[in-house]
Amino acid sequence: MTEERGQKRNRSVMSGVLGRMYSFMGGGLFCAGVGNILLIISTATDYWMQYRQSNNYMHQGLWRYCVPGKCMTHTDSIAYWDATRAFMILSLLACFLGIVIGVMAFIRSSSFSGFDKTFAAGILFFISCFFVLLAMAVYTGVTVNYYGKRYGNWRFSWSYIMGWVAVVLTFFSGIFYMCAYRMHECPRNSNSR
Repeated sequence: MTEERGQKRNRSVMSGVLGRMYSFMGGGLFCAGVGNILLIISTATDYWMQYRQSNNYMHQGLWRYCVPGKCMTHTDSIAYWDATRAFMILSLLACFLGIVIGVMAFIRSSSFSGFDKTFAAGILFFISCFFVLLAMAVYTGVTVNYYGKRYGNWRFSWSYIMGWVAVVLTFFSGIFYMCAYRMHECPRNSNSR
């Protein structure tokens, strides 16, 4: 009788741990999904910076710059644009792969049994956060030093701000998945003793 109660209690504890673990994973997937959408929008749109020149407002993104009435592709290969583009694309890929592996962690398939999908998704979200942080740092540093001295009336715009919000969301995605991983590992470690 006592052994049966102990088994019921262990099942109840494991059920609670799995529920919290799935809650963390769900929160992580939500943050990663929104972060990935923001990364796509931020990378693709032309509102990283706005400035005024000759009484006209102009804006530019990573791929094009726009003057009143038309937008043109950046034809110059400027190192900081190339670096920012590359880091943003790498961040997008890492975040997307993290989402795919994060969804696979919910399924709990037996393939890749030695591969903890929860941990891998968390690491990929941190890698995505690192890449977008690098992109934003490079763009910010060069823009402030160059445009801050050249133009008096300029500002960062909404595409740029979305990039910074994506940094926060991908970071929290990684935190949520690492918390889920720790919850998954703690009962496993206690059962092995």
